Amino acid sequence: MVGETTVAEVMAELAALEDPRARQVNERHGDDHGVNLSRLREVAKRLKTQQELARQLWETDDSAAKLLAVLICRPKAYGRDELDAMLRRARTPKVHDWLVNYVVKKSPHAEQLRLAWFADPDPVVASAGWALTTDRVAKNPEGLDLAGLLDLIEARMRDAPDRLQWAMNHCLAQIGIEHAQLRARAIGIGERLEVLKDYPTPPDCTSPFAPVWIAEMVRRRQEG
Repeated sequence: MVGETTVAEVMAELAALEDPRARQVNERHGDDHGVNLSRLREVAKRLKTQQELARQLWETDDSAAKLLAVLICRPKAYGRDELDAMLRRARTPKVHDWLVNYVVKKSPHAEQLRLAWFADPDPVVASAGWALTTDRVAKNPEGLDLAGLLDLIEARMRDAPDRLQWAMNHCLAQIGIEHAQLRARAIGIGERLEVLKDYPTPPDCTSPFAPVWIAEMVRRRQEG
């Protein structure tokens, strides 16, 4: 399928990979596709990078096609406004997450978009700004007002819509994990707000409740 692959050919293959059980699981998480992600990655591996095909697949507005587009695109080929428009059309959680993590984070426009999205009135768009901020907290915190971020989280996280709340909680945990001088405050905020305290977590996974998450990650680093 490498080379002159058409959108129609790819869409036919994705349709053949449709699995009702996978769709049922995905729909419980707010997604609307029925393609197993391992199978999707196999298709992407065979197609390799094809930027024009990626753009065409994105325009289909089919979630499986959008996920495949993210995997075969060239992230640095997108302009700032193009990425902004794509993010605003990425309404399902998996498409939104992959676009931010696999494309926007690798873009030269990532910081501009982080600043623009962070303050966006649309909570789904704002969650992308928080995700990019969390990435900077971990990798490049210079210039960030970490105490100011904690102020915003303390004031807004409890009443934030789900996806924005999740992104703010991740930022809270990351600040506590990465920055020892702010760890006690981050844990204290988590304990007071109790966001995700009762989130169902499998035995082999770390709870997303920030105080538990922070403590576990710090323990692993100290032991490692």
